[in-house]
Amino acid sequence: MGLIDTKEMFKKAYESGYSIGAFNISNLEQLQGVLKGAKAKNSSVIIQASKSAVKYAGPSTLVNMVKTASDEIGVDVALHLDHGPDLQAVKDCIDAGFTSVMIDGSHFDFEENIKVTKEVVDYAHARNVVVEAELGVLAGTEDEISSDVHKYTDPDEAAEFVKRTGVDSLAIAIGTSHGAFKFKGEAKLRFDILEEVQKKLPGFPIVLHGASAVDQNIVAMCNEFGGNIAGASGVPVDMLRKASSMAVCKINMDTDLRLAMTGAVRKYLTENPKEFDPRKYIGAGRDAIQSVVESKIDTVLGSANSTL
Repeated sequence: MGLIDTKEMFKKAYESGYSIGAFNISNLEQLQGVLKGAKAKNSSVIIQASKSAVKYAGPSTLVNMVKTASDEIGVDVALHLDHGPDLQAVKDCIDAGFTSVMIDGSHFDFEENIKVTKEVVDYAHARNVVVEAELGVLAGTEDEISSDVHKYTDPDEAAEFVKRTGVDSLAIAIGTSHGAFKFKGEAKLRFDILEEVQKKLPGFPIVLHGASAVDQNIVAMCNEFGGNIAGASGVPVDMLRKASSMAVCKINMDTDLRLAMTGAVRKYLTENPKEFDPRKYIGAGRDAIQSVVESKIDTVLGSANSTL
């Protein structure tokens, strides 16, 4: 067991019509919950950390924590930097031992995005690390990633971008968004864009960001036990499963795990007011995350029994 990259994962996922879950973590209990869920379903899995999570935990600490947990739980895992903002941030994670990185140049114009991405690809590929990039802009807020606008990906630009950068996977914008408040009205994803990208880039792995479903039962539990999360909405499960059956090989989920852990911790502390052992209430959060991951594998990703 140990750290691997995503090349074979994605090849198998594309050919078999499922996606790999990429779950954001920043601490040990989140990590254990995700890996235990993947192990229970015999599923391939990607652990990812944002820039703020890397700062919170430390890049080397994250690498060693993921390696150790992977060995103990018995599941191979790719460790991915999510939304790397620049070459230096990417270098720091590669040098620490990450096996996959994302450079997010989506806020630049097309040519600058290509330039920045190509620099990262050259550095990463020389060290046998795979690279994800993003084309198009997702609205919403998650950690330090924030945008008030949404810009759909242009399929022709996507094909040119991949050819000129040599990137290994591409995140595209088809209507998902970051955070817990994804749709103001009816949920809609532009599957026509995804289909056109797939035609222009046959066999190439596409990534879907901002793809938490935001389970209303978990939101209700958060609110019942003292939370104030009003109006949260996510991407319908049937839409995510459809994307998984197409070119989407990696689906990012962060908000769902945060809500599950928060709701479980709030519930435990409310029902056990005398308890002050962190292992008890954070352990409840860990169990909740494992349940969410197992559910995602079954209902969204379709990745059960996909380990290499």
